[in-house]
Amino acid sequence: MTLKVAVVGVGNIGSIHAGVYKDHPKTELVAVCDIVKEKADQAAQKFGCRAFYSVREMLESGIQLDACSVATKGEENGGEHFEPTMELLNAGIPVLGEKPISNRVEEGEKMVALAKEKKLPYAVNLNHRFTPAAELAKRWVEEGRLGKLHMINMKMWINNPVETSPWFHLRALHPHSFDVIRYFCGEVKRVAAFMMKGEGRNIWSNAQIIMEFENGAIGSLVGSYDAGPSYGLERCELIGSKGRFVLEDACEHLTFYPRQGIETETYSYLGGMRSFPETFKSRISDWIEQLDAQTPYDQINGSGEDALRAQRIIEAAIESFETASVVELN
Repeated sequence: MTLKVAVVGVGNIGSIHAGVYKDHPKTELVAVCDIVKEKADQAAQKFGCRAFYSVREMLESGIQLDACSVATKGEENGGEHFEPTMELLNAGIPVLGEKPISNRVEEGEKMVALAKEKKLPYAVNLNHRFTPAAELAKRWVEEGRLGKLHMINMKMWINNPVETSPWFHLRALHPHSFDVIRYFCGEVKRVAAFMMKGEGRNIWSNAQIIMEFENGAIGSLVGSYDAGPSYGLERCELIGSKGRFVLEDACEHLTFYPRQGIETETYSYLGGMRSFPETFKSRISDWIEQLDAQTPYDQINGSGEDALRAQRIIEAAIESFETASVVELN
């Protein structure tokens, strides 16, 4: 059965969602929706589907929808996710949202709770974990190849000159970072954070965050909107009692280093994935396949709950910096 899908919010990222749905053999893109009429009309013409200018209008049209992406934006890239997501979930439609789940944790909690109440699949585009390299590294962890986990170090930065809220860098960029950290190392127990404003900046554009995990491991995140080349830089190193791996630029290179011995094992461009933009197709395709397989709502990969837990770490880091204290997560 072909899944009939729509995209709400057809800016740059929403158009990527629409293109994946348009090309996927198991989906039919039947609608796009944007409060900016020109955007909706242009996307409808480009992708060959109907245009709507509000979620309510789309739902009241009687159009059949099996799922919907919500790629709206707003303050800190998450301020406009709540209302359309709640409307769609209340209508019984599974949702794939964009990150962050919301820039307000209480809104994220309501979205996750509603999806759970209605037993609906609800996921977020945490696409950095949806790569062949990340999946292989995860198998190494699960199979015990690294041994007992000791430490994880994550680095993620891009050049982003945008000045909005003081916490724009944390809330907009690092849902990805903390999702990857949780994916490999489990739940975070305690957080301490240090931040600084880059030269000429009004926002906290650089951060160093240290963590203790429930499994006893420790770790750190170095994040910045001021450093690195324009395309960004990402590096994740996970260290265990038997060895460690280094995963570079989300999907491009993965190397295993044994603790004893000198032979390393290196993979580049696993599965033919050569660069970060390809992760959108990988992630959205996983969502489609899970919907097609009627995967239970509480077994969805990169779920709303995953995104909410990442956002709670961010808020704990902000609290730590503001209070100069170590903050425990509930």
